[in-house]
Amino acid sequence: MNVIVDLCIVPMGVGVSVSKHVAECQKIISDSGLEHTLHAFGTNIEGDWDAVFAVVKKCHKRIHAMGAPRITTTLKMGTRVDRKQTMAEKIDSVKSKL
Repeated sequence: MNVIVDLCIVPMGVGVSVSKHVAECQKIISDSGLEHTLHAFGTNIEGDWDAVFAVVKKCHKRIHAMGAPRITTTLKMGTRVDRKQTMAEKIDSVKSKL
């Protein structure tokens, strides 16, 4: 099953700046080959359910390995079974109506 997620992982106990942790997650996501888009408050990722959630788990493991004792994650997700729809198609649909 294909899924599109909006992922926001916040390491806790590492200070105010979390950009190095975000960068590590972006490397993991990029290396996965999944379609993704970084934005100001997280990352959109699309792909097979198991592949996407394997990446989320890998991000958590990496951030803990970097010394974060806690992580809070916000995850929004959507699936469709009537047809395949990409992130780009969803955005294009809205833009076409503007």
